[in-house]
Amino acid sequence: MFPLGFGEVAERLRRSTVHIGGGRGHGSGIIVKSGANSALKSQAVIVTNAHVAVAGQPSVTLWDGRSFQARIEALDRRRDLALLRIPASDLPAAALGDSNRLRPGELVIAIGNPLGFMGALTAGVVHAIGSLPGLGPRKWIQAGVRLAPGNSGGPLADASGTVVGVNTMVAGRLGLAVPSNEVARLLSGNQPQLLGVTLQPVPLSIEGRERLGLHIVEVLPDSPASRASLLPGDILVGIGGHPLGSLDDFEDALRAPSESVLRLQFVRADVNKIRTVAVRLSMSNPVAA
Repeated sequence: MFPLGFGEVAERLRRSTVHIGGGRGHGSGIIVKSGANSALKSQAVIVTNAHVAVAGQPSVTLWDGRSFQARIEALDRRRDLALLRIPASDLPAAALGDSNRLRPGELVIAIGNPLGFMGALTAGVVHAIGSLPGLGPRKWIQAGVRLAPGNSGGPLADASGTVVGVNTMVAGRLGLAVPSNEVARLLSGNQPQLLGVTLQPVPLSIEGRERLGLHIVEVLPDSPASRASLLPGDILVGIGGHPLGSLDDFEDALRAPSESVLRLQFVRADVNKIRTVAVRLSMSNPVAA
């Protein structure tokens, strides 16, 4: 049973959801900032998937039928997110929630424009939050909502209408959404610095203690990791002398604005011999591929 006032919640979310076209396909987006103030100067900011934004010169159609050409403000291809800006003010912006507080079993709703149907709604429950085989180590919100082409970039929201994710793709019978905290990071402009590695979480036992390790699958040529002599097969186990608790710990360290040099602990061949290397990072470009 849907909670009281669910219809009003859904309607507000529809008005914050836009249609994005301009290429061979189409998708959805979420108004996250809007106003006629000194910061936005009568502009609105929309979040969508990167694969939707780069399909062509993006155009944005609002719930009231108005259309605008959009400018790509930022791209994060790694998390498949993009920010667009349009010359419109006083639009109904959706509120972003804390995706870390989301739990399996919670009711969620998805709004989008599947197969050309504007503002279509689907509802279900969160099945899991975490990584998936074949999709790397990053977290996905996995929900029992029906998504179709055109839903990409639209909101996944909780029962109060607070956006907790950006719908991105389907895996099996579940819809996958990028957590809203990733959107908040992109909006803040706090992009991670570049290390130049592809990582995969692995469990480790070091001196009889279970620990998380990040296995280096690939090292990019001429990257900070390469210059620090890190190699594929090495396993990162700590930062600054502190054990890794999660992949988020590692990403937070890369985002620390005061840290241009990271002291990384890793193991190579002998898992009981922990080594330390100092890596000088470089800034990643949020609009680069």
